[in-house]
Amino acid sequence: MKKGIKFRSALAGLTTALALSLGATASPAAAAEAPSYCQGPKSDTWVHVVVEGVRNSNGLIGVTLYDDDSSKFLASHGSMYTERFKAKEGRTSTCIFVPKTGVYAIVVYHDENGNRKFDRSGLGLPTEGFGFTNNPSTLAGIPTFSSVRLNIGKTNLGTKITLRYP
Repeated sequence: MKKGIKFRSALAGLTTALALSLGATASPAAAAEAPSYCQGPKSDTWVHVVVEGVRNSNGLIGVTLYDDDSSKFLASHGSMYTERFKAKEGRTSTCIFVPKTGVYAIVVYHDENGNRKFDRSGLGLPTEGFGFTNNPSTLAGIPTFSSVRLNIGKTNLGTKITLRYP
């Protein structure tokens, strides 16, 4: 039994020496770094956003982040920020920083004409593609805040949002 313990101890020492010689440290692995294409106010927490159903590569995909506050959801100046990324037909993948772990809502739209606005008709109806976290139904109108809330419990998570076009 003592030989087995000595062997494991020697093996552990050899493994540590090899790791140090290769430039590794014996401490726990460092936290993952955010991808270079992440946008928004930098923080230690980010989320990957995959926008599906993009009908063409024209314009931009706007990604808007909302705090966990139903009174600010879709309100004028209620978002935390909006970042824009080059649209890619089919699927556009991107990354945004969030201030910290917690509950948020993400709204995306396809700004096909690149004017950096979510265009609407004279009746106020959308004229560009849009989507929400959790992909709630929009047949009866704007989804409820509770249906789009997303719990980001740790960094480097992902969400898929499918665009709907009028």
